[in-house]
Amino acid sequence: MGTKKKTPARSKPTRRAPPRATADELAKGQREISVSEFFAKNRHLLGFDNPRKALLTSVKEAVDNALDACEEAGILPDVTVKVEDLEPDAPATKDHRFRLTVLDNGPGIVRKQVENIFGKLLYGSKFHRLKMSRGQQGIGISAAGMYGLMTTGRPMVINTRPSRRRKAHHIELAMDTTKNKPEVSVDVETDEFPPTSSGTGTQVAIEMLARYVRGKTSVEAYLEQTAIANPHAQITFFAPKQSNAEIAEDDAEDAKQNKLLVSESESEHNSSSATSAQLSEPSALSSGLIETKILPDRIIYPRTVDELPEEPKEIKPHPYGVELGTFLTKLKQTDEKALGGFLSNEFSRVTPAVAKDIYKAATTSKKTVTGQTRLTSIDHAAAERIYKALQEAKLRAPPTDCLSPIGVRQLLAGMLKGVKAEFYAASTRSPAVYRGNPFQIEVAMAFGGDLPGDQPARVIRFANRVPLLYQQSACCAFKSVVDTAWRSYAMSQPKGSLPVGPLVIMIHMASVWVPFTSESKEAIADYDEIRKEMKLALQDCGRKLGTYLRRRQKMRREGERRDVFERYIGEIAKACHALNGVDAVQLYDALLRQAKRRTEVADAQLDEEGQFIKDNGRLDKDDTVVIVDRDNDEPPPPLASTPPEPRPSGSGPDATPRKGRTTSKKKSATKTKQPTRQAPRKKTRTSRKAASKPIVRITLAPSPTLFSDDLLAAAESTS
Repeated sequence: MGTKKKTPARSKPTRRAPPRATADELAKGQREISVSEFFAKNRHLLGFDNPRKALLTSVKEAVDNALDACEEAGILPDVTVKVEDLEPDAPATKDHRFRLTVLDNGPGIVRKQVENIFGKLLYGSKFHRLKMSRGQQGIGISAAGMYGLMTTGRPMVINTRPSRRRKAHHIELAMDTTKNKPEVSVDVETDEFPPTSSGTGTQVAIEMLARYVRGKTSVEAYLEQTAIANPHAQITFFAPKQSNAEIAEDDAEDAKQNKLLVSESESEHNSSSATSAQLSEPSALSSGLIETKILPDRIIYPRTVDELPEEPKEIKPHPYGVELGTFLTKLKQTDEKALGGFLSNEFSRVTPAVAKDIYKAATTSKKTVTGQTRLTSIDHAAAERIYKALQEAKLRAPPTDCLSPIGVRQLLAGMLKGVKAEFYAASTRSPAVYRGNPFQIEVAMAFGGDLPGDQPARVIRFANRVPLLYQQSACCAFKSVVDTAWRSYAMSQPKGSLPVGPLVIMIHMASVWVPFTSESKEAIADYDEIRKEMKLALQDCGRKLGTYLRRRQKMRREGERRDVFERYIGEIAKACHALNGVDAVQLYDALLRQAKRRTEVADAQLDEEGQFIKDNGRLDKDDTVVIVDRDNDEPPPPLASTPPEPRPSGSGPDATPRKGRTTSKKKSATKTKQPTRQAPRKKTRTSRKAASKPIVRITLAPSPTLFSDDLLAAAESTS
């Protein structure tokens, strides 16, 4: 048998490795990325996540720019917002085209700046200054135009008139996202410009793919909250006209309900002759509450304050808020020549005494640092020593005139305009500092009235007067409300949740630089200093609310107690008349007076701090609380308390000595050591109880403590 030869296995062919890219080839594919191109692909970072949110973000950016321009020009803002449905036959559940138009009465925009403001991202005047303002980054309105261009291909339409004596500029432009530059397609001058109260202003129109909805994150909710935080502004909103059947039905139903509520509240306010507390300005409660007007074709958020907020001032950066890299950059870019001028002119709160300590700490054996040291001679090591000494120096807090808080009275006016409640409280904290940036926290509350009592409290968040509608759970303001112990203020609160009850909480943070969690500016970052100030302001208002609720609960209990008394007083008077022949009418009136005196708390009124009103002098001194009676047309005046008549002589420290009782000092001193003096008092009390037994025996239902000695004496004298 022959052996079978094994054939060798064929080797698999080796695959050639793909050619590797060389450095030269990689360099050919590298190019600069435009900031507009980046945000066009990542538009969710700017708040344009979806068509529903994109419409709200566009309204927000346009209204913020309008309010900032009016305030800086010293003009009371009149802002008109109009949303038009360009495809009314499209289903409401699908995205379709809308046109957003925003008109203001501000100072207008000069022609050469129009392209940069509306057609270039990261262009503005607010980024490099430390001054409170709504805008910060120079992205908002140009990003809205970029979104409209991407979804509809239509350019922005800008009409601006910087002078009432000149023609208006009509400009249509689109952004080149690859270069972050504007492209103007139409540029003409025209006499056609919407009439404004100042004769000047700016009108912006953007077509975009959007979705118009209602709810807590709708355009109406944003404008309502904006009106609360900006009571000096008047905002008019035109909703889409009959965009579809569903929206038409919702508009009609909401308008009907709101009209009824507004008419009822206005009639109550007009007929009410007195309130528990009132504002002293003519534009506030003294002339009637100013509330939102809902008309068939528009919603008007009226102006409740005729004064502009105080104009904030620009400040220099505080050394505690400057990092080492920024410090080194300032050393290179400053126009100062000497170190002393650099520290005093580029930073705030660096006094000559503090500067001397910094020079001393930064001096070494090899290099002496003084105020005359030239900046060009400072190397990196010396700059680090100066920076470290600057951080360790004891500096005053930065100035706070760069902030413009809403104020207690404006907070109350805004809440009265937007929220129908019965109790309003507000509190403004003193300015504080985080990372060298000054900030100030304000809180306002509204309780009762038309607010739902079986739902969690509504939290309204603001940053530099701008409402924050999204990312509520990630916001420091929301976390501060949850961390507050509301049970201490007579409110129900599940563990780790908001309080439950008819409550609206408004929190406002004013700062030169608000630490937002993202570029879309939807939530405030959670800094320990910020949360501490928010909780303190919430606790301040919570104490006022708790006092008011406890007092009101006590008044309710006393009212129920009086009802029980009045239910049996008539029967008691009839029984006494049948047994003793006493005058039933006279006894009934005496018992009724005693019932009212014992339960006079039920007729009391509360002042601005929840305390019982004893005089009217305090109502005009404190402006932190407003209490509105929305139930009664004319609240009853407080019942004057009747002082009890003095008890008969013979008991008490001022009793008249009886005959035969020794009053000499010797005997008095001797008898005070013995308890024999208690016997006459006991007999006196016993005799008084014995005299009142026939009356007490008849009172079956009420407590015997209802009848005082003067009432019993009146009944005995009558019988």
